[in-house]
Amino acid sequence: MLKRHKKLIKGILTLTILGAGGFLILASCLFLYLSPKLPSVEELKRVELQIPLKVYSEDLQIIAEFGEKKRTPVNFNQIPPSMVDAFLAAEDDRFFKHGGIVVSGLARAAVELITTGSIRSGGSTITMQVARNFFLSKRQEFTRKFNEILLAFRIEEELTKQEILSLYTNKIYMGNRAYGVGAAAQVYYGKNLDQLTLAEMAMIAGLPKAPSTYNPIANPDRALQRRNWILGRMLSLKKINKSQYQAAINEPDTATYHGSIAKIDAAYAAEMVRQQIIEKYGLKAYTEGYTAITTIDSKLQAKATTSVQSGLIAYDKRHGYRGVEQSAIPEESWQQALNETRNYGGLESAIVSHVADDHLTILDKQGQTFPLNWANGLDGLRLFKTASSQSAPIESAHNIFQVGDLIRIQKRNGFVQLAQLPTAQAAMVALSPKEGGIKALVGGFDYRQSRFNRVTQATRQPGSNFKPFIYTVALQNGFTPASTVNDAPVVFDDSKLEDLWRPENDGGKFYGPTRIREALYRSRNLVSIRLLRRMGINRTLQGLQKFGFETGDMPADLSLSLGSHALTPMTIARGYTIFANGGYLVEPYILDKVIDRDGNIIFEATPDTACDPCIRTAKANNPDDFSAEKIDLELTALLDTLAEESIPDSEKDHHQLINQTLRNHPQPETITAKRAIDASTAFLIDSMLKDVIQKGTGRKAKTLKRNDLGGKTGTTNGPRDAWFSGYSSHLVATAWVGFDDYSQLGRNEYGGSAALPIWIDFMGEALKDKPQTNLPQPAGIVSIKIDPKTGTRVPPDQSGIYEFFRSENVPEAITKGAKSTRGNEPLPEDLF
Repeated sequence: MLKRHKKLIKGILTLTILGAGGFLILASCLFLYLSPKLPSVEELKRVELQIPLKVYSEDLQIIAEFGEKKRTPVNFNQIPPSMVDAFLAAEDDRFFKHGGIVVSGLARAAVELITTGSIRSGGSTITMQVARNFFLSKRQEFTRKFNEILLAFRIEEELTKQEILSLYTNKIYMGNRAYGVGAAAQVYYGKNLDQLTLAEMAMIAGLPKAPSTYNPIANPDRALQRRNWILGRMLSLKKINKSQYQAAINEPDTATYHGSIAKIDAAYAAEMVRQQIIEKYGLKAYTEGYTAITTIDSKLQAKATTSVQSGLIAYDKRHGYRGVEQSAIPEESWQQALNETRNYGGLESAIVSHVADDHLTILDKQGQTFPLNWANGLDGLRLFKTASSQSAPIESAHNIFQVGDLIRIQKRNGFVQLAQLPTAQAAMVALSPKEGGIKALVGGFDYRQSRFNRVTQATRQPGSNFKPFIYTVALQNGFTPASTVNDAPVVFDDSKLEDLWRPENDGGKFYGPTRIREALYRSRNLVSIRLLRRMGINRTLQGLQKFGFETGDMPADLSLSLGSHALTPMTIARGYTIFANGGYLVEPYILDKVIDRDGNIIFEATPDTACDPCIRTAKANNPDDFSAEKIDLELTALLDTLAEESIPDSEKDHHQLINQTLRNHPQPETITAKRAIDASTAFLIDSMLKDVIQKGTGRKAKTLKRNDLGGKTGTTNGPRDAWFSGYSSHLVATAWVGFDDYSQLGRNEYGGSAALPIWIDFMGEALKDKPQTNLPQPAGIVSIKIDPKTGTRVPPDQSGIYEFFRSENVPEAITKGAKSTRGNEPLPEDLF
């Protein structure tokens, strides 16, 4: 019996030795076979994560992020210790003790693979997951597992534990297009890593195992179970105490999808930049970690957005209430209806839960109830009939509303007001007159509602907003601000026009001979028509080309004088920069720099700049001098300010890289812009456009209490389009209001009532801290006293007004009692 036992033991030992030897031989063969094919860990050190394109304002506020993979790389020291503990509890609690593998886990996985044909319980350490995620496929095969083991050993030899964990937490997929913990914190909770609670960290740590199954948005119950299991593991591992555990599991989860990381609403501008970047660099721009720095000023952009939205809401309110968006919604469907209705322009959806004669009770998307009192939108409420007519004011809320209606509300200053989505649209663009940088751009009421960019894509008739260009050409061709043109009715039978044309002034009145300065600030149509006829259309078109206009499609008839040719707001704004900068043609641009992931500037705009000449040394007496020294000082001050601000941990490294790049980058050589008009003409038209503000159709802008503003209103037939373009030496802005389908705006809606208030609201903030500056009076411009009715020169002892003239165009003095003449016109008087 003893001999038989000895033989059995000997046999077992022999088989064990042979098995171990066989395993070692097999392992050695696999190692010799697979090892040369394995990638070098040096590749891991050099690996470039797919980082999305990020778009920033000029003051480095994030505007947008573009790319299939949302990723915000973070360093190990930026990951909160509790989050590290949560990941280790969930994935690899022996991470800081093992050398890359855990034998027991591998044995369990091997048994599962042999018995079931698949691996269900994992067995991979975090180091092995790094090896797989960066280099290997996800197919569950033995050779892949062996590759993981070999790579894990190499990784552990050459990288620190912190480096390995940093690679892991930046690479792993977290669901909802989020890759890495930085992106996950933003996507699910709209927070930075250092703002997450313990429960939220545990929830994120549960995602890598199954991003869909344990997704807190798609599967909140299973995600909650996974979170609580991880918290329990942390407790058993003594990473948290019982009170922390209890508080965390009792914390309700608040995960919702936060798709945007934008700090300011500049979606229309961001889309323009995205298109330009893709055109330059192709689709790789979505993954190469490019940073696009724009010319957008975040404060001006924010104000432009609110100005456009407030202006449209005010216009819409003037024309009556069109009714509820949905009616008779069953109570059990209220929350669903609210969840499915998107907010636009700050206007939220709400359900009417109670109706009384003098108030409503409403329920918002968050489940809160509010009273909507008579004074907050019901008092004086009229129903819309047409663009020019409304009903009598309602006498009771029962006249319109019933329980279950879905309406729009606006929350402001602690009160809830009745609102509705405007059906009209508006656009605004603001440019730097010095070099054309786009400082603010709003292409519509809300980009999510309509992606059509009305600043760059909508061609609309500008009406009288175009007249300053006609008058400028006249000034270049010998006319003076005092030249008189007859404001009288006329009928045109022009073959180039479809029917007989009987143009009129607004109001239908005519005023006889009128100085063209007055004709411009009072927007007299007949004067503009006669002025164009006297110059000739061909001569005028040639003059307009100097403003950068494409004249090939412009009508070769007199309707051109009234702005009949459709143009985009951007094109109009570009033209007005010439009035603001003293006569130079600059081109609008929005993309200033592109920086790669390593901090190299791979693109830099070199815009033409309005300066005569462009001097690179600072002038103490010129606060607007664009010298290199001044720009450097401003940039340094800006970057210092940004450094002191609270930048999210996930963005600090990126900001530091951008800051260092900008600090060390020399300013490009300034290129002098070409002149569109001479300095004298620029001065004369500027003085005329200032009168539009002081005593013309733009008088409402006097509320800004500035003497350096110029501009012009514009209204087209219907009216269908309302415009205002205006400027100071610091900024040019154009505002437009209209319907996309060319519907009429309604009676009493003009450029001065619909568009000008938007411009005033915006410029009031934009120019708040800017000094008042005017164009210097050029040599050769003189001021002469004239008769305000005839435009002729009068003796010093007679009453009159002062007007600017070129010295060569000064009218002859008229002795007292002599008959006045009109000899200051450069071309023969027309015969009508």
